[in-house]
Amino acid sequence: MAKLTVRDIDVREKHVFMRADFNVPLKEGQITDDHRIRAALPSITHLLENGAKLILASHLGRPSGTGFEADFSLKPVSVRLSELLDKPVSFAPDCVGPEVEKMVAEMKPGDVVLLENLRFHKQEKKNDPDFAKALAALADVYVNDAFGTAHRAHASTEGITNYVSPCAAGFLIEKELKFLGGAMNDPKRPFVAILGGAKVADKVPVIRNLMKKVDVLVIGGGMVYTFYKVQGLGIGDSLFDAEAFETAKEILKEAKDAPARFVIPMDCVVCDIFDPKKVDPKTQIKVVPKEEIPDKWHGVDIGPKTVEAVKAEIQKAGTVVWNGPMGVFELEPFAKGTRKLAEAMAETEAVTIIGGGDSAAALLQFGLEDKMSHVSTGGGASLEFLEGKTLPGIAAIDEK
Repeated sequence: MAKLTVRDIDVREKHVFMRADFNVPLKEGQITDDHRIRAALPSITHLLENGAKLILASHLGRPSGTGFEADFSLKPVSVRLSELLDKPVSFAPDCVGPEVEKMVAEMKPGDVVLLENLRFHKQEKKNDPDFAKALAALADVYVNDAFGTAHRAHASTEGITNYVSPCAAGFLIEKELKFLGGAMNDPKRPFVAILGGAKVADKVPVIRNLMKKVDVLVIGGGMVYTFYKVQGLGIGDSLFDAEAFETAKEILKEAKDAPARFVIPMDCVVCDIFDPKKVDPKTQIKVVPKEEIPDKWHGVDIGPKTVEAVKAEIQKAGTVVWNGPMGVFELEPFAKGTRKLAEAMAETEAVTIIGGGDSAAALLQFGLEDKMSHVSTGGGASLEFLEGKTLPGIAAIDEK
């Protein structure tokens, strides 16, 4: 994991192409959460203080790839970046082409240009070599600080590295590798993994990889009910991943011989009326043992006995990795399990690593994100890392 970083390279008076993750939520053209922009600031500041001419590139949303679409323009990001850096950030009308080349040629050390959305060109996701060459032609040095897209072999994350040298990691990717890599390769023990989320199918490779590495593996969230079904229990109208039923059966069989202790919730919170967007005032909510989920009721959270059992594991742990909420945390009556475990992680002395996505959103909701050792900026990328996969965007960065 010893990758070249921005600390190791001379950037003075050089054009540095930095791939960032500015895929921020927008509402009516306004940024509603600038967390990802702020996460890139340490690398940006370091490069500017060391005299770089900084070209920033990112995608935003899911445009069609057939040209400019106003709803997915990075223009609001350039405005926010100017405010955060307290200096002008020039905004390019595209990410390649004569106009962009002219802007880049006129840059001076300390200047910042933000390119327009890379995914306005379908060649970006296709990792087209000519498009990658056109991006590379703008730069003397390449820096990747977009962990959120490191699991994709795109032109700006992998292709470009064939045509620019050196290729280094930014501070954000360095931190991701330190914490996620440390947990997977040399964790402080006991090592506890907590996996939630809706579908078993999404987590199968992670479960299988972690079963071989952790001391305790806790399963929570919507996928629990598929495991209950495998155990022959009634699950009412709870979420059931029929396609993953046989796989869940295999996992429970494998768990018996795995070094990890496999923990499945012993009780759960259920309700008779369920709408994922709101809580009906007439909704009845109760806690039941896993064997007693009533017909037509919905499982929506882990129960208090499970919470206490998992909290005890967290308190004893040396490392805790958590990916996926324990229940429907977006609705207050069903957020308790997720919140209590997050609070336990905030209080522990263990190394605590949150795998991005919904887990990170839950921490933000509870105001606990700064109490963790590390909150990953890439949901999909952190998941693939925990699966043991090689991430193309990381593999493409030069070794030290």
